[in-house]
Amino acid sequence: MPTLPWVKPNPARPDTSAFVMASRLEVRSKKDVPRFFLKSLSAWGQVRKAPGALGASLEAQLFSGVFYTLSAWESRDALYAYARAEPHKSIMIGLRATMRDSTFTFWEVPADQLPIDWKDAKRHIEEQARKDAANGPRAAR
Repeated sequence: MPTLPWVKPNPARPDTSAFVMASRLEVRSKKDVPRFFLKSLSAWGQVRKAPGALGASLEAQLFSGVFYTLSAWESRDALYAYARAEPHKSIMIGLRATMRDSTFTFWEVPADQLPIDWKDAKRHIEEQARKDAANGPRAAR
């Protein structure tokens, strides 16, 4: 189970908040794992250079086909700019058919509390997954 350690592409400004995003992504088939993992590494390279990125980590549970992402940003706009930029945009579109289930969650923390602990991130993901299940199927995955 490789975990790419927390990297800090850009320094956080003192006395600011960080916009945090965590996700759990599961592929439909074990045969999709290698492709998904390689594409994840490409997106990882992008986040390391992304304007507004304050930190990021990735956990790949290769044998179960589950991937966790964790990132912190100067703002929601910085995160969304990254998501719309290449190669991330094409990766998301290209891998959509291979996805079984995805959970995304967002919250804010004081920037001086970075990096986010994986235990805390997974707690947020589990809480969001419970909320999503209680609200029924989502229209877009």
